[in-house]
Amino acid sequence: MKISIKKQSPQKHKTEAILIGHYEGQSSLEGAAGELDKAGSGMLSALIAAGDFSGKLNETALIYTRGLLPSKRILLIGLGKRDQITPEKFRNAYAAAARRMRDAKVRKFSLALDSGKYGVGMERSASAAVEGMILGLYRYTPFKTKNDEPSQIEAITLIDENSGNLKLLKEAARESEIICGAVYLARDLVSAPSNEMTPAILAREALRLKETNSLSVKIIEAPAMKRIGMNALLGVARGSCNPPKLIVMEYRGGEKQAPPVVLVGKGITFDSGGISIKPSENMNRMKDDMAGGAAVIGALKASAELGLPVNGIGLVPAAENLPDGCAYKPGDILRSLSGQTSGIISTDAEGRLILADVLTYTKRFKPAAVIDMATLTGACIIALGDFLTGMFVNDEALKERLIKAS
Repeated sequence: MKISIKKQSPQKHKTEAILIGHYEGQSSLEGAAGELDKAGSGMLSALIAAGDFSGKLNETALIYTRGLLPSKRILLIGLGKRDQITPEKFRNAYAAAARRMRDAKVRKFSLALDSGKYGVGMERSASAAVEGMILGLYRYTPFKTKNDEPSQIEAITLIDENSGNLKLLKEAARESEIICGAVYLARDLVSAPSNEMTPAILAREALRLKETNSLSVKIIEAPAMKRIGMNALLGVARGSCNPPKLIVMEYRGGEKQAPPVVLVGKGITFDSGGISIKPSENMNRMKDDMAGGAAVIGALKASAELGLPVNGIGLVPAAENLPDGCAYKPGDILRSLSGQTSGIISTDAEGRLILADVLTYTKRFKPAAVIDMATLTGACIIALGDFLTGMFVNDEALKERLIKAS
């Protein structure tokens, strides 16, 4: 999908469709919407006056201009109430709009982002719109025997009459494309079936990034893990014929001596629970147990492509937790890299074991901060639901920075 920026007024812009936002409860049309309405003989205001479009969040209305405008269609997008708008709501609204375009078989479309209109700033609104559209169009289709879904969007153009905004729009779109590319990668890794996303394949995907980005990527194999004492990670991996891998990614964008931020991501590519086997219901979803690792790989990719002024390390312990004759068992005792011993009560508590070794391993980097991401326990979903994340910290200042950033 190509994202481009163009200086042009909406009423003169020729395209298959032009997207315009509108707030709930606002009777008058302003900015680009007002200009299009005036040039189109009041077609938008008539729709609103008739009650056919109210501007509720994620609501869309597709209008055919019938030759009154260079644009064949106008898509009105509901942004909800003006005083409640946020970048996240903006993302959701434009995600819904992009899917509406895809369903209407529109392959190329444009959007006008009026300066200051949306209450989240021009740069943030552009970033949120681009992110919403790209992420809203995500689909995972590699294993479909017959792919009968609508064709993908080919091109999106952001237009603005003010030439002073073009540079800002271009940079916002570029950054958003990079971030969305990293999210696509993480989603692809998580969505892949476990027979197509073993520890070795996950390591190969990380190594592939080394070819195009300013990343250093190395893979620590099982014999090296044994030599340095990563017995907790090795213990978890014993029940699988697929040996574990420790993915080490390094990006140096900050000052040479500046301590790095270390991201650690759990990479259990399939978790049966081991000898303490999980119920069969929903076990197919346990291919997702490497989502933390996928997020780390995506984050290092984005950091390198954005050229962030920071030093970053990504560590992903990748393994399968399966119950064969070599598997570790309840009652076993494993000695981790830190020298401490862990008595095994349930082999379905494998995440904290592999992470214990890798969190100890982070010390060699003398990090400024360590951020650990993991699908560690279903109890978190029971407590918080599907849309919240549990965060446990020993640094309140870092916690506040992470909340603000996210």
